[in-house]
Amino acid sequence: MENWSWTSAKNCDVANLILGAFLFLSPWMFGFDAGTVSQNAYISGIVIAVLAIAALAAFAVWEEWLNLIVGLWTLISPWVLGFHGTTAMTVHVIVGAAVAILAAIELWMMSQNPPRLTTGR
Repeated sequence: MENWSWTSAKNCDVANLILGAFLFLSPWMFGFDAGTVSQNAYISGIVIAVLAIAALAAFAVWEEWLNLIVGLWTLISPWVLGFHGTTAMTVHVIVGAAVAILAAIELWMMSQNPPRLTTGR
C-alpha cells in the first residue's frame, strides 16, 4: 500500500507540474490580454510548478497545503481580478480546480497513510 501511495503522490505532483507549465504558457497559447490576467497566469503557473518540483524532490505536507491555496486562488482569481467571462477565466478555473483537487487528494492520502519518520534498513 505504501508504494501505491508514493506512486500516486508522485503522479499528482507530475500532473501539477504539467498544469503549472500549461498555466504559465496559456497567455501565449490563448492570447490573454496583457496586464493583470497574464501576470496572474505567469505567477500562479510558476508557483504551482515550483511547488510540484519541490514535492517531487522531497515531499513535505506544507507543499501540499500551499498547492491547495494556490489552486484555490487560481480558481477564484477571475472574479477577484475581474476577468470573468473570458477564455482566461476558463483556463484559470480548470487549472485551479485541478490543482486544488490534486492537493486535496495528496493531503487525504497523507492522512490515511502517513510517511514514516525514520528510514528502514
